[in-house]
Amino acid sequence: MRNRQLSRAPLLQAAFEPRIVAFFCNWCTYLAADLAGTSRMKYAPNVRVIRLMCSGRVDPQFVLDAFAQGADGVLIGGCHPGDCHYQEGNYKTLRRYHLLKCVLRQMGIEEERFRLEWISAAEGDRVRSVINDMVEKVRALGPLQLDAETEDIREEVAVC
Repeated sequence: MRNRQLSRAPLLQAAFEPRIVAFFCNWCTYLAADLAGTSRMKYAPNVRVIRLMCSGRVDPQFVLDAFAQGADGVLIGGCHPGDCHYQEGNYKTLRRYHLLKCVLRQMGIEEERFRLEWISAAEGDRVRSVINDMVEKVRALGPLQLDAETEDIREEVAVC
């Protein structure tokens, strides 16, 4: 019986496909993803995109909730600094990103699972490369394993 369990372990890891939640700015990164699609660029189907008017609208609660609900990674995409359609939304995003990285690290979530990228509307190829790169890195990390102490976040997130 033990040999069967050992022989299944590589198959289970090979079957792992990461689930990544992406919060994309409407004016830049979302349009770049649309350009990648209409240009028939191939990229991993593991990402579920949520369109926001500005990356500055990504509430830290959204990121924590995504991880609590089973996402293996979270990607935020916004306009390049200085090109935000809402003047300073991406600077707000950058400040929140650095704070969230610290919080996630304290929770035991690897830094590679959370990423911020500046992608303009004309950079469809960059969307493809960022998504493929993130999927491969998260796939190498394996499924997100929250320990018992960290798993309490599901209850805490539900309260907020």
